Amino acid sequence: MPVSAGSPLAPEYETENLDLVRKGLENLQAHCENAHRFGVPVVLAINRFHTDTDAELEFVQKACRESGKIVDAVITNHWEEGGEGAIDLGKAVIKAAEQKSDFRFLYPLDIPIKDKIETIARDIYGADGVDYSPEAERQIEDYTRLGYDTLPICMAKTHLSLSHDPALKGRPKGFRIPIRSVNASIGAGFLYPVAGPIRLMPGLPTRPAYYDIDIELDTGRILGLS
Repeated sequence: MPVSAGSPLAPEYETENLDLVRKGLENLQAHCENAHRFGVPVVLAINRFHTDTDAELEFVQKACRESGKIVDAVITNHWEEGGEGAIDLGKAVIKAAEQKSDFRFLYPLDIPIKDKIETIARDIYGADGVDYSPEAERQIEDYTRLGYDTLPICMAKTHLSLSHDPALKGRPKGFRIPIRSVNASIGAGFLYPVAGPIRLMPGLPTRPAYYDIDIELDTGRILGLS
């Protein structure tokens, strides 16, 4: 039952199917646990769409509330009703904000680059370990030599799985994260390891095209878009 952008949903996603919801819950619960790791109160918003049934929504809400990892799970439809549809969510956020927090980072910045990457892979993704390409090994050595090893890590990987592999659904186990390269955004202040076949967005040129875009004040016509 693959889901592809722009394609109609399979019937299983448009009719009540608590077994399918149950299978998806392990992924959601992993995300709740990951947010909980940082020591701040967590509120889960459950968007209500036209294909969702009350039984499915209440099933998710009950399971998340009983996990002990979040302050509350709130069914909301602000995407349809605007502010009116988010009143209960807002109340839950206020309740969470009033609770004591104990914010903590996932790792200290002064540990080696590989230790940071492996902490993310193990604790957040649930991987057994990390494998580095020869290029990534060289880059890590260079950044360490240049003093960039104290920068935080921003992982570049697929959003379709907790792992690096879009085909590994739910809460996968028994996998390793392959790091094909480790790049540096020195101005922004982080290193970004590239996990698996993920594509990166291109950066801006030296002189971005938006410098040539303008608006005619008299007509409101936009100039420079073509």
